[in-house]
Amino acid sequence: MLLLAVDTATPAVTVALHDGTDTVAASSQVDARRHGELLLPAVDRVLAEAGTALDAVTGIVVGIGPGPYTGLRVGLMTADTFGLALDVPVHGVCTLDGLAYAAGIEEAEGPFVVATDARRKEVYWARYADRRTRLTEPAVDRPADIAEAVAGLPAVGAGALLYPDTFTDPRGPEHVSAAALAALAAEKLAAGEELPAPRPLYLRRPDAQVPKNYKVVTPK
Repeated sequence: MLLLAVDTATPAVTVALHDGTDTVAASSQVDARRHGELLLPAVDRVLAEAGTALDAVTGIVVGIGPGPYTGLRVGLMTADTFGLALDVPVHGVCTLDGLAYAAGIEEAEGPFVVATDARRKEVYWARYADRRTRLTEPAVDRPADIAEAVAGLPAVGAGALLYPDTFTDPRGPEHVSAAALAALAAEKLAAGEELPAPRPLYLRRPDAQVPKNYKVVTPK
């Protein structure tokens, strides 16, 4: 097994190569405006560090969000392209699940939440029993609207750091890492679990909209 993992659902452009047991090489850069520019060079860098060619990869893992439309589609389209070119499976992993896994919080430590920045003064979030077990479907909400639901719980991710009045016990990591996504995917695949299809979790319409009531100009 040699998994190439990518995620662009958060400001982090993150890539990792995982051999089914350990991370072989990884790269993460935080730049919310340059996902398309940074992703492929990061893939090249990770492969070079590992001393591995792209055609040695046996599977692709991609973060499916939730995340903003523009950034999220970069990783998904790249993953689909690699999968088609290499004729290997493409596995989706919820980006929030990758953050939860990286946080390393086990069941004995109690439930916790993961929250990422959804912009528009909202967060993408979900509740977890432990690092491997999500209790709720990913959602997008204003922090004040979920304050009661998350009160007193540890909270992982950039969204928790942005809204300390709601998330009173923020924890790291701030952004997802492809290394965590790949490790989680490798663990689930080894256990015979089926991973989600590589389809985006947008949860809301894109920021860019077709103008309403625009004037139609017809030739005379």
